[in-house]
Amino acid sequence: MRTLKILILTLCVSVISFAQQTPGDKQTTAITIEGATAHIGNGDVIENALIMFENGTLTFVGSSNTKIARKGTIIDAKGKHVYPGFIAPNSTLGLVEVDAVRATNDDDEVGAMNPHIRSLIAYNTESKVVESMRPNGVLMAQITPRGGRISGTSSVVQLDAWNWEDAAIKTDDGIHLNWPSTYSRGRWWLGEPNVLKENKNYAKEIEELTNYFAQSKAYNANKTSPKDLPFEALEGLMDGSKKLFVHVDNEKGITDAINFAKAENIKHLVIVGGYEANNVVDLLKENNIPVLLQRIHSRPNGDDHDYDLPYKLATQLVKAGILVGLENAGDMERMNTRNLPFLAGTTVAYGLSKAQALSLITLNTAKILGVDDKVGSLEVGKDATLFISQGDALDMRTNKLDQAFIQGRNISLETHQTELYKRYSKKYNNKQ
Repeated sequence: MRTLKILILTLCVSVISFAQQTPGDKQTTAITIEGATAHIGNGDVIENALIMFENGTLTFVGSSNTKIARKGTIIDAKGKHVYPGFIAPNSTLGLVEVDAVRATNDDDEVGAMNPHIRSLIAYNTESKVVESMRPNGVLMAQITPRGGRISGTSSVVQLDAWNWEDAAIKTDDGIHLNWPSTYSRGRWWLGEPNVLKENKNYAKEIEELTNYFAQSKAYNANKTSPKDLPFEALEGLMDGSKKLFVHVDNEKGITDAINFAKAENIKHLVIVGGYEANNVVDLLKENNIPVLLQRIHSRPNGDDHDYDLPYKLATQLVKAGILVGLENAGDMERMNTRNLPFLAGTTVAYGLSKAQALSLITLNTAKILGVDDKVGSLEVGKDATLFISQGDALDMRTNKLDQAFIQGRNISLETHQTELYKRYSKKYNNKQ
């Protein structure tokens, strides 16, 4: 018993010592940032900028040559850069802490059709993984469920909060559908060849989706008893209050998903993943459908694909006039979400300007998620969610944040990782 008590005490001390930083205090004094290069997020860049915000809202963004009274605390940022907070879409941040510990995993609900499941209420603001995003400028995320055919609803949050209610920027912004795969691999554990083969159930799986939506429409037309929460959740797709995020990569799947959405009279559709979206740019543009691209630091999926296709895909879509945002879903995606700005930086080497690359993780994503009236760019009237970097924030060599603000609150950039860095730096720096 004594050993058990000691173990519990040790675990508690460990958790307390590495708890997330306390959320910043509400802004009470005006803040002025002067002299920095301001990267607005909409394509504009202001050299020697003047930025002011009060009560969590941007009140002035322009040149420091403007004859206007500076207010409150003045931050001299000469030689530095100011950016709007980066946004990570299609993320499971705060839903899983340790993959190997089932009790910390809450990103996947039982069942196939779960449009009513709200990922937001499972979001853990105390997550150490969430905390580690902020030092790289990732200050917001779309918290997205996984699993099933219809995974559930996502919500957009800011990453400095006491609880999920405080964190929410936009609740239940969309429903996530995992489109049936046109191909499948052999089950090697059953002795089948591990090669791609046609999914013979593809048409049947689409038919099941069609029937499910038809049942939902019939239910919502009459609201019969007993109450059906999944069917009611789909109503938002028909009246335009929610977006349908379809997770699909291949050309045929993207085409079929668009046709499905049109047939079901779904108002707003977003393609998530979109690996072969470059083959259907005319269809995407014709229907005004944006794409949240999978992480671009990937290998090509097909033997006949260009070796650098994932790297240059964003450029191809942007130049075709498609609204594009970047996501970082994949293995270890929660931890690697902090590398989101460097994915955007890579697109510069493959044809985009730095301003266009920045938009992929700021204003473009904000537009896709429907929060561009609040965040995504440094514009008067929007939330003061921004950060000051010593250098180019899209370059891992110079992405070094001095300060960050979320809704005007001066937030801590300390994490359990920075604590360990300082601890072991002292060890080796003091070594003779």
